Amino acid sequence: MQFSTEILEQLQLAVGRENVLTAKEDLISYSFDGTAAMQQMPGCVVFARATEEVAAILKLAHQTRTAVVTRGSGTGLSGGSLPSPQCVVLCTVKMNRILELDRANLTMWVEPGVTTLQVADAASAAGLFYPPDPGSMRISTIGGNVAENSGGLRGLKYGITRNYVMGLEVVLPNGEIMRTGNKCVKDVAGYSLKDLFIGSEGTLGVMTKVLLRLIPKPQAKKTMVATFAQMDHAAEAVSAIIAAQIIPCTLEFLDRMTIHCVEDYAKIGLPLDCEALLLMETDGHPAAVAEEAAQMERICREQGCLEVRVAKDDAEATKLASARRTAFSALARVAPTTILEDATVPRSELAKMIRFVAAVARKYQLKIGTFGHMGDGNLHPTFLTDERNKDEMHRVEEAFKEIFDEAIRLGGTITGEHGVGLAKKSILPKFAGDAQMRVMRELRRVLDPNGILNPGKMFD
Repeated sequence: MQFSTEILEQLQLAVGRENVLTAKEDLISYSFDGTAAMQQMPGCVVFARATEEVAAILKLAHQTRTAVVTRGSGTGLSGGSLPSPQCVVLCTVKMNRILELDRANLTMWVEPGVTTLQVADAASAAGLFYPPDPGSMRISTIGGNVAENSGGLRGLKYGITRNYVMGLEVVLPNGEIMRTGNKCVKDVAGYSLKDLFIGSEGTLGVMTKVLLRLIPKPQAKKTMVATFAQMDHAAEAVSAIIAAQIIPCTLEFLDRMTIHCVEDYAKIGLPLDCEALLLMETDGHPAAVAEEAAQMERICREQGCLEVRVAKDDAEATKLASARRTAFSALARVAPTTILEDATVPRSELAKMIRFVAAVARKYQLKIGTFGHMGDGNLHPTFLTDERNKDEMHRVEEAFKEIFDEAIRLGGTITGEHGVGLAKKSILPKFAGDAQMRVMRELRRVLDPNGILNPGKMFD
């Protein structure tokens, strides 16, 4: 079906002809995101450069009941930015300015197309620190981070994106521009509307400016790698570290398959004679860092680790940290289709959940690598498969159903940081329950009565 010529002309008037893509060969790149085995061609792609342009696009879409799917760099892993049929893909990557860095108030105003790494680098240059660090931080945008409430390797100590958003400028589905939040540390005037939009996956409004909270840069850090003969021992070491009231900056793990894939890919020098690896990083005051590092090394040895390797300098620390950051890329080389999921359980249930994932992989005869944020209970079981093999893909789907059912049974959640999108909307009702689903649907209906924003995502 041909996209409306009249709407195209109005979009071109709003943003300029050069910022509207309609040719099939141009649209293909926007027909998928980072989620495996999902693709849908949009009607057109529109690049906005300012809030007023976003407002004009949404006002037109509201009047004509045209679906709009907002997109940043397309790194999402739940199908959240996948186009709906004949929709307008509203791409915000050209809204990429850092508008203000306020050292007096420890804040930064940015547009949604600024990458996470650009924010981190700008903060660091000013002697400050922006902690959220999703695995795709080099290319993921702040708009996408806020829409998905992204996590990252430092989430255990520093929290997630929500903890660093102080204010938002949002264009509502009817084209109205709203600001919520400010630079005040304390503000309880009315509902906290900014928190409604954080993690809303582009279903309630389009964020056009984000006010981020910065913190002082840690004075020192120390990075270590501990290896274990059994995954259970690694999980028990994590529990013991937390029980000792140590909250490291980073507490990540890789299983045997992931370790071997990473080493083959990145040649970091990882030990290959182990079943599990813990990447640990502590930061803060130099004395506290030295004490915490010594305590974590002692605890790992008490839990039967094979070896503890301490980075001798920043260069080696960066190299070791890259082992975790390259896990997805390394695993993706093994099979044509890589399905990276996330399920989170209470830390006390980690060992149980890891054993369950391994058992499910054996039951369905599937190849799986598991890594993730062991410090906050967030696992990334990654199935290495081939979407052309229909039988195997069916087994992958059945395996994931069992994994998410078990996560719920253990008191966990179906997604810790990737979002619901299309990939998990069928299991959201089981996790959320009737009352929560009703409230979410009603909120969405009030803000977007015509249902134009990201239709079909999270729930119908």
